[in-house]
Amino acid sequence: MRAEVLTIGDELLRGEIVDSNKSFLSEKLLGIEVETRFHVSVNDEPADMRDAFLRAADRSQLVLVSGGLGPTRDDLTVEVLAETFGRKLVQHEPSLRRIEEFFKRVGREMAPSNAKQALVPEGAEVLPNPVGTAPGCMLDVGRALFFCMPGVPRELYRMMEEQVLPRVAARLDGGRGVMRAALLRTFGLGESNLEDQLSDVGREPGVVLGFRTAFPDNFLRPVARGATILEADAKLARVCAAIEAKLGPLVYTRGEETMESVVGRLLAERGLTIATAESCTGGLIGARLTAVPGSSRYYRGGVVAYANEAKRDLLGVPEALLREHGAVSAPVARAMAEGARVRLGADFALATTGISGPDGGTPEKPVGLVWIALASKDGVEAEQMVFPFDRERHRAITAQTALDWVRRVLLGVPRVVPRYVVRGKS
Repeated sequence: MRAEVLTIGDELLRGEIVDSNKSFLSEKLLGIEVETRFHVSVNDEPADMRDAFLRAADRSQLVLVSGGLGPTRDDLTVEVLAETFGRKLVQHEPSLRRIEEFFKRVGREMAPSNAKQALVPEGAEVLPNPVGTAPGCMLDVGRALFFCMPGVPRELYRMMEEQVLPRVAARLDGGRGVMRAALLRTFGLGESNLEDQLSDVGREPGVVLGFRTAFPDNFLRPVARGATILEADAKLARVCAAIEAKLGPLVYTRGEETMESVVGRLLAERGLTIATAESCTGGLIGARLTAVPGSSRYYRGGVVAYANEAKRDLLGVPEALLREHGAVSAPVARAMAEGARVRLGADFALATTGISGPDGGTPEKPVGLVWIALASKDGVEAEQMVFPFDRERHRAITAQTALDWVRRVLLGVPRVVPRYVVRGKS
């Protein structure tokens, strides 16, 4: 089944919003062994939409359309789709009643323009929207099967999971062969270096290895095809095992688990706790750890100590160290980590102090410099790095590096720093 994802909206082409719907829809299709062949975005101009619909119907069997189902004058998806394939627009009374009831529940008067959201192409199957006013629809035009869904992500996600995927799965041809895919998340090596290390992996017939950067990580997506489920699963198992054998701990998980989830799981399994003392990362590490459900089992708390006075008063960093070495230094990073560990009663504590920029650097301490320290009952280690990135990415890679150090310590494997600029160790 050849699939296409078509997103509609002027705001997409003007760059006002990031079009994450495409990646979400394609990833969900891959989960039921359907590969997306085309990604298209089109503005709200009816002629352009009509052209996109016709092109999609000619080359794809499944077309997922996102956006243009709202109540305003530029929400034209259903109207243009009906016109393109010679269908009348008809009012779906159950949808109209649901829209009216929605506004009653929230205590608002329904605008007349909302009634247009209950219009669907004649012969289309309506897809309920449990979290918004705009229903979706499925329209079979003979050459292709169209699914129209809202552009609002939370509405799109529910409709894709509950309405679209079951209908697509029911129509799949059982004789088409089988495709299996996996996601391996890596941290610490750039995309080109990964390609070099894996140059002889994924060369088996029916196996494709894809690479994707999601800073600061790099994702590997092996896809295996076979005549049977057993054949495809065996191929996928072989390529995943080969990747993990080559890369070792650089692969920190398979699937959707994040670095903070991995660290949390390892801490919980061992009955250990962690605390944080953050300066340049501004609480980012603590926020990531606590984003994981159940993190109260292992996260004791954190201190965001940006000013020197906060480092001194909240973490017990000696004034003499701040005066002699400065806030961005090995002695201060070590004192921050140990202060957090002792004060919060944790088994481990992470500390970060650095210069994320864009200014504030000196020849001795350039922009991008960061010290990360990890304290435990066995002592405190600190490592110095320079990450040559903008402020946002500098903070992101610092947090990821710190979490990865904890992961490696818990696994008992050597600690490494990402392959960027390394300045020293203390």
